[in-house]
Amino acid sequence: MSTLICGSIAYDNIMVFHDRFKNHILPEQIHILNVAFLVPEMRREFGGCAGNIAYNLKLLGGKPLIMATVGEDAEPYLRRLDALDIPRTYVRQIEGSFTAQAFITTDLDDNQITAFHPGAMTHSHANRTTDAREATLAIVAPDGRDGMLQHARDLAASKVPFFFDPGQGMPMFSGEELLQFLDLCDYACFNDYEAKMACDRTGLPLEALAARVKALIVTLGPAGSHIYADGKRLEIPCVEADDVVDPTGCGDAYRSGLLYGIAEGWAWEDTGRLAAVMGAIKIAHRGGQNHRPTRDEIAARYTKAFGKAPW
Repeated sequence: MSTLICGSIAYDNIMVFHDRFKNHILPEQIHILNVAFLVPEMRREFGGCAGNIAYNLKLLGGKPLIMATVGEDAEPYLRRLDALDIPRTYVRQIEGSFTAQAFITTDLDDNQITAFHPGAMTHSHANRTTDAREATLAIVAPDGRDGMLQHARDLAASKVPFFFDPGQGMPMFSGEELLQFLDLCDYACFNDYEAKMACDRTGLPLEALAARVKALIVTLGPAGSHIYADGKRLEIPCVEADDVVDPTGCGDAYRSGLLYGIAEGWAWEDTGRLAAVMGAIKIAHRGGQNHRPTRDEIAARYTKAFGKAPW
């Protein structure tokens, strides 16, 4: 069973400023701000929601198919996908564009200044989900606005069950558009902030939104997650991590667990627990794709937290 992952491929450029922003930003001069920060530390990570979800799903033994748009600078990422044996059949390279990328500068107080360049991501509508006929499950993750709308409509028309995961793209959509997504998709996943925003924009309580889909998942950070399905609310506890190093990509790791459980026909409780395990494994590592557990090690973490793994 192949899972189509529609979303972004991106580079995350992370820099560390060995001082505090507050020592260099004068509040009374904020209207004419002109500052430069020396950042002797810098690293570039492979990221983007589609890339991160596919990476984690591959660790689980799933069959991810990425559908994304990248720029002329994507060769290192494409080589990485090849090395991971993740097909890039539906990864389209856009001439004259950069691959989407974030530039994140962090100071000694963990304050961050981030700039995000969408680049080729804005051309995501150039891909058509109907080309991926082998897909039996899909997710519409954060991507270009037009692409997300089109992919949702096309997947619904093709009767391919899919997740709606707006993530950071939530502010791009009106309440009416969010309801359209929920009426088209089979499953939806929000974090707690996004869930509140969805309720505010649609004017509906969370329970009413959940009634429009087979399952609505709300992640709550260290408080775990809730799965609204079959008229019930399941409470999935957070799994204790070996260390808390970097939350970047934890949501994507969680979603890979959801996709794997659905593809395997698991009960929602088991699916949610696997998702929690994947999030705990990821948070102990820097970047979205630097953790490398084997499938057996993932099963052992599940067994330790919840009892015997379902596989």
